[in-house]
Amino acid sequence: MNDKILPHDHGQNTLQSFDHMPEIADFQTVSDIFKQLGDGSRIRIFWILCHCEECVINLSALVDMSSPAVSHHLKQLKAGGLIVSRREGKEVYYKAADTEQVELLHHAIEDLVKIACPSK
Repeated sequence: MNDKILPHDHGQNTLQSFDHMPEIADFQTVSDIFKQLGDGSRIRIFWILCHCEECVINLSALVDMSSPAVSHHLKQLKAGGLIVSRREGKEVYYKAADTEQVELLHHAIEDLVKIACPSK
């Protein structure tokens, strides 16, 4: 970014501050994750799956939603690589993917809940 020249010099050395700025594609990846988690129900399902492995029927009961609605959310979370599934007979079980990104996202959600909804 050192090859850029800003139209106004405010004496802040702005360009030096951004020498390690992520690539445009990295910001798009983050945006895609936020889109996947742009629904409170989906965040709730993801949070549950960070704590346990569950089937659609039990998830439906936990979040008080229909099985088709939960399945829709699971499909989006799985497509984004945030959850994984395994089949046991006729039953499919879901859990959070075991990746550093998922762990960081899980902790970020918990931290944001603490910030946005502090205990009284």
